[in-house]
Amino acid sequence: MSYVIRRKLLWTLFLIGLGLLAVAASQATTLVRMSFDELVRQATSIARAKCIGSTSVWRNGEIWTETEFELEEQDKGTLPGIFQVSMPGGRVAHLHSHVDGVPKFVEGEEVYLFLWNPQGKGNYLLGWTQGTFRIARDSQTGLEKVTQDSASTPLFDMTTKKFRYGGVRNLPLSIFQLKLKRTLEKQNH
Repeated sequence: MSYVIRRKLLWTLFLIGLGLLAVAASQATTLVRMSFDELVRQATSIARAKCIGSTSVWRNGEIWTETEFELEEQDKGTLPGIFQVSMPGGRVAHLHSHVDGVPKFVEGEEVYLFLWNPQGKGNYLLGWTQGTFRIARDSQTGLEKVTQDSASTPLFDMTTKKFRYGGVRNLPLSIFQLKLKRTLEKQNH
């Protein structure tokens, strides 16, 4: 292969790669930060739950993950004892679909979920990582703490027009529950 042909081929491959990169970047996910009060207000249901398991399915030409939870405590809305949450992405056969900002759950883990159910069409996580609060128990003290998934993800702040970190991180469960209770009371008055 001559130098000129090789150079044209490399430039062509480079431009194709650049075009694919631009297409991928244009479809990236950006989440706008929601305050705790906004999450509480917009959620149709808020619950403490335990993950039972997940399965991925095809739905309208896309891969979705259906995760089942066992209801442990209901703070807002109405959920059955066992309920499902739908999230985009997952793995079906040899195909894998990943969506940034969509949490994954492990069987047996406990979480607080802020859910949105648009006109009875299934449960979805409000703000994806923002509506997911994981409960961890300290093995030495037994103290349960809550961490919001979005606490480790920079989200867009509409006020400052910048990306920033924030959210709930290592908050004792009792304080989280008190904050949630007070926020619900404030919104109901």
